[in-house]
Parts: sequence; structure tokens; C-alpha cells
Amino acid sequence: MLTAIHPKLPMRNKAITKNYYLDKLGFQELGAADFDGYLMVKKDNIEIHFFEFKTLDPKENYGQVYIRTNDIDRLYASMRERELAIHPAGHLHVKPWGQKEFSMLDPDNNLLTFGQAI
Repeated sequence: MLTAIHPKLPMRNKAITKNYYLDKLGFQELGAADFDGYLMVKKDNIEIHFFEFKTLDPKENYGQVYIRTNDIDRLYASMRERELAIHPAGHLHVKPWGQKEFSMLDPDNNLLTFGQAI
């Protein structure tokens, strides 16, 4: 029955969020219409949606998404090559639960964790 999940994360500024995900992370904008206060992006087989929350305090944002990948080493290397900020406590590491992971924070402090089973 269930076929996909598309998390919705808060954003303060659509232009800044769009720039980060499209220009820095390599996502593409999804959909033909430009909805006020809403953004949809896609990369490979995942989608992330964003809703406008102008008064969001990034220090109080606990938005998180876990993104599985089949080539964590290459993905991590590409993020480092583009000099994108990796979360200070989220560098590539093998976790006790059998995942190799790294994490990043987007401009609104949404935590993006990328992982691959080892």
C-alpha cells in the first residue's frame, strides 16, 4: 500500500532554501507551479517539501530527515569537494547500529543525515 514518503520541513526564506538545495546539494525543483510559501525539491528517488515559517528560530528547529544512499563514501567526498559544511558532530562515521553516516544542517537548521547500511 505505502509507496513513498516526502518529508515536510520548515523554511524561513524560500529563495535561500531553494539556492541551498538546488545549487549546493544538486536537487531539482519539482512541479511546474511556483507556490507561494511552499517548495518541493527532488534528487534521484527522494523528494523533500518545505513550508514557509518566517518566524522560525533556527536554534529551536528540530526538523530532521534521514536519507539512505547506496554510495555514502562518494556522496561524502562530493560534499567535501564542494566545501559544504558538515555538522561538527556529524562527520562520516560507522555507527554501532550498522550504518555509515554523516550529517549536515541546512540554512534553517534542519538536520540532514545521510546513511548506508554496512
